[in-house]
Amino acid sequence: MTFEDFIMEARSLNASDIHLTVGAPTVVRVNGELQPFGALSDMVVNRTILSILSADQEKRLTEGHDIDFSFELKNGARQRVNVFRQSGRLACSIRLLNDVIPTLSDINMPPVVTELAQKKRGLILVTGPTGSGKSTTLAATIDHINKHRACHVITIEDPIEYRYTPDKATIHQREIGRDIDTFANALRSALREDPDVILVGEMRDYETISLAMTAAETGHLVFGTLHTTSAAQTIDRIIDSCPTSFQEQARAQLSNMLQGVIAQTLVPTADGKGRVAALEIMTGTDAIRNLIRTNKIAQIDSTMQQSGRYGMCTLNDNLAKYYKKGIISYETAIDFCSDKTEMEKSLNASAGF
Repeated sequence: MTFEDFIMEARSLNASDIHLTVGAPTVVRVNGELQPFGALSDMVVNRTILSILSADQEKRLTEGHDIDFSFELKNGARQRVNVFRQSGRLACSIRLLNDVIPTLSDINMPPVVTELAQKKRGLILVTGPTGSGKSTTLAATIDHINKHRACHVITIEDPIEYRYTPDKATIHQREIGRDIDTFANALRSALREDPDVILVGEMRDYETISLAMTAAETGHLVFGTLHTTSAAQTIDRIIDSCPTSFQEQARAQLSNMLQGVIAQTLVPTADGKGRVAALEIMTGTDAIRNLIRTNKIAQIDSTMQQSGRYGMCTLNDNLAKYYKKGIISYETAIDFCSDKTEMEKSLNASAGF
C-alpha cells in the first residue's frame, strides 16, 4: 500500500486525523473517537514519516524542532501534518482536510455568520479547542467573500490548509516558515499590501493581537482565531494578553472594532454517525461594546441570552436547541455545556418535568 492509498483509506472511513507513532499502534479519529487503523511495523511507520519530509525538514527534525507543514495528494486532497519526537522515537499527526471548501450553508452556519462575512471592516474571531472546525468555518467564510466581493484578501497561515480559487476576489496566501517568518511580521507587511480582508491563522501573542486590532481599527476586515471556548473568555484572553498599562486602551480598541465572536466545538450526534458544530455567537451590538469598554465581561452571557434578535446565542442555548430537535442526546448536551445546572433545568423544562 502506498502512502497515498493509506491516506485515501483513512478518508474512506471519514476520519479527521491519523496518528502514526513508531512503537505504538496506528490510530485514526472518526467522529471524535480514536480507533485502530491497520497494522504497520515500526520500520514502515518510521520510513513513512520520513518519506513526507524534505531534506531541510528532516535536518530541522534532527536538530530538535517539530515540523509543521501541509501536503497535497495527486487528486488535490490536502493534509496538515505535525512531525515530532516522543520517547526518542518519531511520531506524526495528520489532519485530513476537506477536498472542497464547503459553503456556509453546507456546514449549517446560521445567517448571522453570512452577515458578519459581509462586513467591510472590524475584527471577527472564530474560536474553539483544537479540532473544533475553526479552519473549516474560516475557509467557508473567506470563500463566501471570494464569491461575492471584488476585494484583496491576504491569508497568513501556519501552514496553508485550504487553497482558494480566486473568483471575484484577489487572494494571496502566505505560509509561516516558507513565505514569511512570523505572524507579526506578516501582519506588518500586509498593511503595506493594500488588503481589504486579512485572515490571521492564529493570534498567539500580544504583538500579533495588537497588530490585528490595529489593522481592524484602520479600516480592514480582520479574521483571527484563538483557542478559547466562549465569547466572554475570548474577550478576557485578548485583554489579558496585553501589558497592564495598555489594557484600558485595548478595551477601548476592542469595543470599537469587534464585529463578532463565533465560539464553536464539535459534538457527537445522537445517531452516532457524525458530529455537529455547537456554536456560541456574539455580535458587536452597542450593549456588548459597552460591556467590553466598561470591563463588565461577566454580564456578556446574560446579554447574549437576551439578544437572539441580533443572531446571538450562548453555547447552552444552542445545545438545548439541538437536543430538542433530536440532533444530540441528553448526555451530550450535559457533557459539553458551559453551565450544567442551568442546562439540566433547561432540558428538563423542555421535557415537561
